[in-house]
Amino acid sequence: MKKIAVLFSGSGTNFEYILKHLHKKELEVALAITNNPKAGGIVFAKEYNIPLKIINSKEFKSRTDFDREVVKELQKFDLDLVVLAGFMRILTPIFTEAITAINLHPSLLPRHKGLHAIERSYEDEHPEGGVTVHFVTSELDSGEIIVQKTIPKGNLSFQEYYDRVRVVEKEALAEAILKLIA
Repeated sequence: MKKIAVLFSGSGTNFEYILKHLHKKELEVALAITNNPKAGGIVFAKEYNIPLKIINSKEFKSRTDFDREVVKELQKFDLDLVVLAGFMRILTPIFTEAITAINLHPSLLPRHKGLHAIERSYEDEHPEGGVTVHFVTSELDSGEIIVQKTIPKGNLSFQEYYDRVRVVEKEALAEAILKLIA
């Protein structure tokens, strides 16, 4: 069975989706890493007995030192893929040149790279927004696109659009993972 690691920083809802829908069925989540000792996703790692490493990014003097520690942990496992699911870090070449990873981004890249992508996507002139799963490079949200899913904005309120993005991003992430480990 193929093995993946999942990196997250926040609530962990995308991590939970992977655990519920793919773990032990299509793949094994062999490791979870968070940079936030208060991340909600920690609960899911414990619930599913996933090995968890908390590497607090605030304890490192530089991004490269942090990335070096994350790479060291990832390389302890025989992984087929690393998945960034709400991992709020810009990664350096220390990470991107050593690890094959994918990232979920809540806009149709190359539009709206970086933070507040859902808000910026909702407010732009395009009739649709969406989500992108792409390979991680050292340039923010710029790697090769694996999967994109569009969401027509129509007459959706911002909250309706936001909620739709949150549903579709889980589907897109699962689709990209399965495509890459097949």
